Amino acid sequence: SHIMSEYVRMTDTERDQIDQDAQVFMRTCADAIHQLRTEAHKGVQSAQVKEHRTAVLDFIEDYLKRVCKLYSEQRAIRVKQVIDKKRL
Repeated sequence: SHIMSEYVRMTDTERDQIDQDAQVFMRTCADAIHQLRTEAHKGVQSAQVKEHRTAVLDFIEDYLKRVCKLYSEQRAIRVKQVIDKKRL
């Protein structure tokens, strides 16, 4: 209870701003990965280097997808809670 008394709740406006910033950030990351993928093989002669870069970019892209999925799940919970509150 002591921890809860010090807890300051976020406003809906703050949550909306975080959602908006998160979406922009995820889009920016996806664009950056796409750009890196385009530039990764320029001037590289070694097949091993190309394969390594592709694997690293695949890993980063997969990680971003998992983060986006987690974010979407959390946002869906928030939306459901808002809808439930409005129903009551």
